[in-house]
Amino acid sequence: MRGSSIFVFVGLMWVLLIVGGGIMVTILGPISITGYGDLNQMIASGIKAIIAIILVIIWIVILSKMNKWIFHEEIKS
Repeated sequence: MRGSSIFVFVGLMWVLLIVGGGIMVTILGPISITGYGDLNQMIASGIKAIIAIILVIIWIVILSKMNKWIFHEEIKS
């Protein structure tokens, strides 16, 4: 795994990006709010933005942990 650890990391990163994009489109896209008049669209956009930011933070934490785990093995050997 010594030479291919960067490829594993990049591959896992792409998987996370594709999964994240799928979540954004299928779950966040259809969210709509009603009952607030002219503010419906603004509230829905705010909720979507907050959820998207939280997901980005989660993805960064996951990638950071994967990075440490994968490259720690390379440093040990």
